[in-house]
Amino acid sequence: MPEVRNRTVIAAPLATVWQCAQDVEGLAPFISDVESITVAERVETAEGLETVTSWVGLLPEFRRKLHWTEKDWWNTAARTCRFEQLKGDFDAYGGDWLFSAEGAGTAVELIVRYEYDVPLIGPLLRKLVLKKVQQSVDRIQEGLQRRASEAAGQPS
Repeated sequence: MPEVRNRTVIAAPLATVWQCAQDVEGLAPFISDVESITVAERVETAEGLETVTSWVGLLPEFRRKLHWTEKDWWNTAARTCRFEQLKGDFDAYGGDWLFSAEGAGTAVELIVRYEYDVPLIGPLLRKLVLKKVQQSVDRIQEGLQRRASEAAGQPS
C-alpha cells in the first residue's frame, strides 16, 4: 500500500495546534483542495475523542471530487490521531497524525496510507495518484499551519 508523509513544524504551542487539528470543520476553509469536511459524530472517550467525518476533496485537474467518510481516534495523552476510511472512493485509506512540542513550536507529522485501484491502471497513472495524494497531505499540513498560526496570533 503506498504511503505519503509530511513533517512540519508550526510556530504555535502544542495545545493550540492540537485544538485546531481536532476542529476539522474549522480547518476545512484553510485547505485549498478540500471543498468540505462535516462532523457526523463526536464522542468524548477516556483516551480523548472519537469522530466520524465526511470529506469532499477536489481534483480540479480531472474535474472530479473525491468523497470519503473516516473515523478518527484522537488520543490526548499520546497526542496522536489514527484515522481510517469507513466508506468512500478509496479502496483503502487511513493513517496517523503525530504531534509533539519542538522548541517553542509544534512538530506535526501526517502519514497517509491508501489504495486507489483503477482497472488496468498503468505505472504512470499510479505515479500521478501518488503525487496527488502527496499534494493533498502537504496542503492539509499547510492549512493546519495557517489555522494554528492565526489562532496563536502569529503570522503564517
